[in-house]
Amino acid sequence: MRALKTALAATLLVAAPAALAQQQLSIATGGTGGTYYPYGGGLAELINEHVDGYDAVAEVTGASVENMGLVWRGDSDLALALADTVYQAYNGTGDFEDRKLENIRALASIYPNAVQIVTMADSGIESLSDLEGKVVSVGAPGSGTELNARAVLESNDISYDDIDARRLNFNETADAIRDGDIDAGFWSVGPPTSSIMNLATTRDIRLIGLTDEEIANAKGEAPVFAAYELKSGLYEGMEDAVQTIGIPNVLAVSSEMDEELAYQITQTLFEQTDQLIAIHPAANDTTVEFSVDSTPIAFHPGALRYYEESGAEIADRQRP
Repeated sequence: MRALKTALAATLLVAAPAALAQQQLSIATGGTGGTYYPYGGGLAELINEHVDGYDAVAEVTGASVENMGLVWRGDSDLALALADTVYQAYNGTGDFEDRKLENIRALASIYPNAVQIVTMADSGIESLSDLEGKVVSVGAPGSGTELNARAVLESNDISYDDIDARRLNFNETADAIRDGDIDAGFWSVGPPTSSIMNLATTRDIRLIGLTDEEIANAKGEAPVFAAYELKSGLYEGMEDAVQTIGIPNVLAVSSEMDEELAYQITQTLFEQTDQLIAIHPAANDTTVEFSVDSTPIAFHPGALRYYEESGAEIADRQRP
């Protein structure tokens, strides 16, 4: 009997740690100078606190395009990406015309990005057309920023042949503008973003606005674009509001994610939003209403269950 009790106790000691082990979740974000990384870190904290049995961590990545591949391959469990990138991946168009990612699903659209074109105040660049012949950062390779920059430029008859394009991440772009290595740079990110804020504290900068015609042209190229106003005072020295375009950011997962887990993450996202707002003001737009109005692909069944319980109206395109 004593031997049996000893063996049973040993078995329980071995089994207990396994039973308490947390399952790891990886959240693919972007560079440290944008909004994805702090937002993803905040989401990881929410999951760790409110979703039992899971530990989540935010990972630095090349952002939108790369993130879709990470989820598709199962290398990441959740990913932040621009809506046009998610739409292309889901439908097999654009950068994904040779590799349709049929397992991509959405949990939510979480906030809008704004395309922000930054230059030095004394650069002489005052409009989109002034970028011709200039050295311009169009965003990191494989990022949603580059997709957006290309769409804005090409829809307004400016090709990469008309500029000296550099593919730099947010922090690299800010440093290159500050050091005079480039003339201007694109950001597609939730405002305000730390890399532009830091640049504005050390240099006098200008944000380049888009005309109504340029916005209409961009919307013709990417239907998920919408007019967006960068408010005055957003960055140090920014005295006037600037008109640009916005695009939703989507929290994407694989269709293979457990339905209950997807439900709990979606529920936590919308019912603990105040904690995210404390980390980054972009989360002020993290609402059920914005999500169902903006998400361009099918929701994961777990997320769909939460929206239906909330009384939201779901479009046909958002049903698996």
